[in-house]
Amino acid sequence: MPGTKTGVYPVYENQFQVGANKESLNNIADMVTFSVALDNTVEEWNPFDQKGWVRRLMTAKSITISISGKRNIGDAGNDFVNGLALNNGREAEACLQWTFPDGAKLLLENAVFSITNWNGGDSTNVGPLEFDVMSNGKPTYTEAEDEEST
Repeated sequence: MPGTKTGVYPVYENQFQVGANKESLNNIADMVTFSVALDNTVEEWNPFDQKGWVRRLMTAKSITISISGKRNIGDAGNDFVNGLALNNGREAEACLQWTFPDGAKLLLENAVFSITNWNGGDSTNVGPLEFDVMSNGKPTYTEAEDEEST
């Protein structure tokens, strides 16, 4: 069985790393929530031999990870994301790695970073940093390693 962690876990055990590429990944300080949306493309058709019942085939996928937190000036990961706020085109692409509680990893290379809340809020709020990371091609999923084999 990959990894050694079993049972339930608190959400904070998920961690995210960002960088220009997979060799330059850093954790992102002060992120407090995240959500994941999978967009699946399913083609449907109605062949005669199915007597009116629909046939389906999943033909495409994408993933969007929305991360919300606080702006932390001086943290390498937080500064990196903040630096993408005004970028367009290929300059808005970077690498995100999601490290799961069991040690498995999902790597999104050349992902599109869309900064959605950048320093706004009430005068007494802590400055926010919120962003969506959208897959750009197939991500790489790596199973957790057994503790015995590390």
